[in-house]
Formats: sequence, structure tokens, C-alpha cells
Amino acid sequence: MLNLDTHILVHALTGDLRTSERTLLTRNRWSVSAIVFWELAKLVQLGRVGLDLDDREVIRTLNRVRVWPIDLAVSIASTRLDFHGDPADELIAATSIVHKVPLLTRDRAILGSKIVPLAS
Repeated sequence: MLNLDTHILVHALTGDLRTSERTLLTRNRWSVSAIVFWELAKLVQLGRVGLDLDDREVIRTLNRVRVWPIDLAVSIASTRLDFHGDPADELIAATSIVHKVPLLTRDRAILGSKIVPLAS
């Protein structure tokens, strides 16, 4: 299983993945922090992502994704990271730590972390 950050999920939905990302996503089940769906909806609302969240195929794909809650353990872990980013990125990274699920991301700050398990 992989934990996907918001932009990786967007790239997966729009077909704009790097070869290595596509390979990892093909071989593993997808999961996200609950905040990723909120970020995705906001990006669509603001016109930054050209996806139709009412499209049946998009809904079908998103319904197959495991969603991790933002619980107390994730919230606490987000305050103990070795990098600073926006709060959503911190919650996404903390989700990977708490649930021991590698994170697939392109975010440079997260990629520099020594404590977040990263997909490779």
C-alpha cells in the first residue's frame, strides 16, 4: 500500500505520472489522508485542477482509495516532523509515519525528511 500526496493523486487522475510513479501505483493499493480529498475538491473549486469530481470514472477510482482519518496520533505526529510545510502536507506525511505506509510525493521538503517513510 502507498500513501499518496494530493498532487500525486491529481497526476494519477489526469494521467500525468512519471514512469516510476506509474509503476509504483500499478503495483500497490492506493491510500490517502482524509485531507487529500478536501485539498482535491478545493483545487477543483479554485480552477487549479481540471477534473470533474462528478465524473463516474473519477468517483469509481476515488472510491477504491483507502482513506486514513486525521486522528489524535496523526495530529500529534504532524507536530514532530523534521520539516515544515503547509499543514495539509504535514498531516499527509504524519499519516505515513503513524500507519507505516510509504508516501509517494514530489514535494522537496517531504523528500528531505529522515523520518517519513518514502515510496521508492
